Amino acid sequence: MNASPTSSAAAATSAEGARRTNVRYWILLLIFIVTTVNYADRATLSITGPAMREEFGFSAVQMGYIFSAFSWAYVMAQIPGGWLLDRFGARRIYAASIFVWSFFTLLQGWLGVFATIGSAMTVLFALRFAVGLAESPAFPANAKVVASWFPTAERGTASAIFNAAQYFAAVVFTPLMAWVVHSWGWHHVYLWMGLMGMALALVWLKIMRSPATHPAVNRAELAHIEQGGGLIHMNEGAGQGSEKAPAGWFYAKQLLSNRMLAGVYLGQYCINVLTYFFLTWFPVYLVQARGMSILKAGFVASLPAICGFLGGVLGGVISDSLLRKGYSLTFARKLPIVVGMLLSVSMIACNYVDAEWLVVGIMALAFFGKGIGALGWAVVADTAPKEVMGLAGSIFNTFGNIAGIVTPIVIGYILSVTGSFNGALVFVGINALVTVVSYLVIVKDIRRVELKHA
Repeated sequence: MNASPTSSAAAATSAEGARRTNVRYWILLLIFIVTTVNYADRATLSITGPAMREEFGFSAVQMGYIFSAFSWAYVMAQIPGGWLLDRFGARRIYAASIFVWSFFTLLQGWLGVFATIGSAMTVLFALRFAVGLAESPAFPANAKVVASWFPTAERGTASAIFNAAQYFAAVVFTPLMAWVVHSWGWHHVYLWMGLMGMALALVWLKIMRSPATHPAVNRAELAHIEQGGGLIHMNEGAGQGSEKAPAGWFYAKQLLSNRMLAGVYLGQYCINVLTYFFLTWFPVYLVQARGMSILKAGFVASLPAICGFLGGVLGGVISDSLLRKGYSLTFARKLPIVVGMLLSVSMIACNYVDAEWLVVGIMALAFFGKGIGALGWAVVADTAPKEVMGLAGSIFNTFGNIAGIVTPIVIGYILSVTGSFNGALVFVGINALVTVVSYLVIVKDIRRVELKHA
C-alpha cells in the first residue's frame, strides 16, 4: 500500500527535524578568526620592532620592556575581565574588547606624532599596555563559549583549534606584515590591523548568541550539545537577565588553593614562555643571530608557525580520539601535553648548528610539539566550575601570561649581558621541561572542580 501524500510529507518533515544542524562549527570559525586577529595584533611589534628600533634608537633592554608592556596589563586585568564576562556575558564584553584593542593598535601607527608629547618608549609602552588591558577577556571568553557550544567529547578539538589560531596568525600575518613594512613602512601595519579589528567587533556582535537562543540551532543540535555536557545558556551573568553572578573573590580563593589547578597554572605559564618567545624575540633572533633580512625573517618565521598550527589541531584531535576510545579524561589530556613539550625542548639544539635550513627545521619541530601540547584551554573547559567559567579562565590566563612579562625581559637581559641568543634558547627549553614535570607530578586526576558556596 502506498503512503498518502500527507503521511509522506510528515515523514519528510520528521526526518528533516532529526537532521542535526552544525552551527557550533560556524561559531568555532568565528572564534578562530577573532583569535587570529588577536594574536596578529600582539605580534605586530615583533615585525615592526627592528624598523622602529632603528628609527627611535631603542636598546635591547628597552625593547624587552616594550615587548612586556602588553602582558603587564593583560595579567593585571584578567580577574576583572573574568568577572565582567560572568556578569555581562561573552557576547557584549568580547565585542567591546575587540573594538577597543583594535583602536589602540591603530593609534600605534602614529607613534612619531605622539612621541612629540613624551619619549617614544613611554608612549609605545603605554599604547601596548592599553592593548593588553583591552584583550584581557579574550581567551576566557573563548573558553566560556566553547564550554557552552561543544560537548565534552568535542571540546579538546575545539579548544585546540582556537588556540592554534596563534600559529595561523603567524602563518598569514607575519609574512604579510613583513611585506607591508618592507613596501610601505611600519606605520601601515598598525593602520590596517586596527581597522580590520574594529570591523570584526561588529561581526561578532551580530553573529554570537548562546546555543539556547541562537535562531539557526535546531533541537537535535541543542540536545547533542546539552546531553554531552555543554552549558547551552553560556552561563551568562546578571547583566544578561539571569541570577546574580557569584562573589568572585570568595570562589577565587578556592580555585587558587586547588592542587590540580595549581599544576595546570604552572604548566600554562611554562607553555606561554614558548609562546611569547615566538611572539616577541623569534623574528629578531632570525635577523640578528642568523643574519636574515626582515622580509626573509617574516617568511621564514611562518614555517615553524605552520607546524605549530598543524600540531595544535592534531593535539586536540588525538586527545578527543583517546576519550572516544574509552581512555580517561586525565590520560587523554596529559599524553599530548607531555609528548608535545618534550619535543619542544629540541629548540636548544639550534645552539649547536649553523645551517639555516637546519635551524628552521629544529624550530619547526619545537613549535609542532608546542602545538600538540597546548591543551590548557581544553583542561580549563573540563575543570572550571560552571558558576564561574569566566573567573576560572581568567585566573588560568593570569598565571599563563605572567610569562609574557618575564620572557621578553629575561631574554633582553640575556642578550645585553651575553650578546648571544644561546642562553635565551636554553631558558625557553627548560620551561618546556618544567611543563612536563608539572603535569606528571603536580596535576593528578583532571576533573571539574566543585565549589563550596557561601
